[in-house]
Amino acid sequence: MQRKLLRPRRPKARSVARNWVDAFVEYSAGECHLAENTVAAYRRDLSRFVTWLAGRSAAALSIRDLADYVGWLHEQRLGPATIARHIVSVKVFFRYLQLEGVLENNLAELLGSQKLWERVPKVLSTGQIDCLFESPVEGDPCWRRDRALLELLYATGCRASEISNLCLRDVHLDEGFCLCRGKGDKQRLVPLGGRAADAIRIYLEHERPELASRVSADPPWVLLSYRGRRLRRERIWELLKKYVRRVGIPADVSPHTLRHTFATHMLSGGADLRQVQEMLGHASIATTQIYTHVDTSRLKAVHKKFHPRG
Repeated sequence: MQRKLLRPRRPKARSVARNWVDAFVEYSAGECHLAENTVAAYRRDLSRFVTWLAGRSAAALSIRDLADYVGWLHEQRLGPATIARHIVSVKVFFRYLQLEGVLENNLAELLGSQKLWERVPKVLSTGQIDCLFESPVEGDPCWRRDRALLELLYATGCRASEISNLCLRDVHLDEGFCLCRGKGDKQRLVPLGGRAADAIRIYLEHERPELASRVSADPPWVLLSYRGRRLRRERIWELLKKYVRRVGIPADVSPHTLRHTFATHMLSGGADLRQVQEMLGHASIATTQIYTHVDTSRLKAVHKKFHPRG
């Protein structure tokens, strides 16, 4: 007979576990200096864990209880990658509880990692890219900014958060590169293509001054909102979805799709894998290698050219 999974109950008061989660989040940001997005992900994941706990003590959980939590995550219809991240969050949280003396043994370390099917990332064609970049037209609010935004995403392969935080001092149009700050505040130089530099220059000359005038102090960011503030990552998603719908591209396109497209098109054009790894800011080349599965024609051409029996 199948054992019934533990279900979350509505807690009567703020749980001790939630207090520890708040302390852990503060510790991650203040003591460990983790990236803002990483800390936010820990907070979201552990908030779900506290909901499942429903007032129970994390120290009293058995490994079977933790396995029930993973089963409950599956019932929430979360994707494999999301469940894997939740498991990692719980493991890191339990390490913190062990460090603080709340736990003697970290049973969460016994949880197996989710087996993720290797998924080939979605990539846009060059034709779709051209249509997308022409979709912001005169008459759209901040259409020059939006063209610069789209060009930046594709030309650099940067994450939406990196584009959002890009400052004027980081962009060097004449030299053709920009300085991006990625995860863990790691910095890297990324080349800017001619079209991206032109789009940014037009925006800086004809649109940004008016946006910047709507706040008291001159804002440091390249991309500004309608009210002159930093263009948030969430707003970047919304703008891309708007133009994707306009040109009839499938709706599941995200800023990360343009990052995937950048990497794939670079490798298809003959770029070295290590160079693409550096531009993407990947710590491991294994993360970059997934893009070699997208375009097998290039690999076949290399094999035919260099193999003795190609």
